[in-house]
Amino acid sequence: MSHIKTEHSNGVLSICLARSDKKNAITQAMYAALADAVDAAQADPAVRVVLFRGEGDSFSAGNDIGDFASIAMGGTQPADMAVFRFLKSLAYLDKPAVAAVKGRAVGIGLTLLLHCDMVVVADDALLSTPFVNLALAPEAASTLLLPMAIGHQRAFEMFALGEPISGSMAHGWGLANRCVESAAVDDEAMRLALALAQRAPGSLAGTKRLMRDAESLWALMQAEGEVFGTQMLSPEAREAFTAFFEKRAPNFA
Repeated sequence: MSHIKTEHSNGVLSICLARSDKKNAITQAMYAALADAVDAAQADPAVRVVLFRGEGDSFSAGNDIGDFASIAMGGTQPADMAVFRFLKSLAYLDKPAVAAVKGRAVGIGLTLLLHCDMVVVADDALLSTPFVNLALAPEAASTLLLPMAIGHQRAFEMFALGEPISGSMAHGWGLANRCVESAAVDDEAMRLALALAQRAPGSLAGTKRLMRDAESLWALMQAEGEVFGTQMLSPEAREAFTAFFEKRAPNFA
């Protein structure tokens, strides 16, 4: 069963995380499908805009911890994981990307938004980046993009403490273009995506390339991946994963 659904209409390719029973937690198989979908959108002139959304009541709970831990403990390096192919596709996507965010947006569920050009968030959504809580390191070039968006102190607090912020706070901090009631998120995101699809595609792509240095973003993603990979195999991470599955607080003493 595929947990990534795509639908193309009126120049908008909707990419839906469709694993609602797990709050759209993302497996490596899902990352591979996401990468395929974004690469196909980049290559297809009929696709003007990419819209990311989640099925059910959450955008994404982030990495599927069970799937991730089993791969990590098997010694697989981050650069060899499908997630890095997805991150590279995001870095080089020069078509507008829009996100519709309801419920939880955790880890990659938040850092993905930093690669979207327009974000619609529910006022009661909860966004967090709990990488340090799992003794890991941030990814998706978020160590650059999040401080650029909200400032160093706020970004460091989000990374270091992993505490969630509300959708209304995210909007106030500059992480979202629109903040609406949860029931209106999908419609508002589609409205913006359709408006973008009517604009001159070459002009939009050129504007996005000038605003974002894809090579630099990909280089940073790889540097983050090296730190992530080191931490992934550390005693700290083993303790964090064990504590997660045992439903207790980790002991880093």
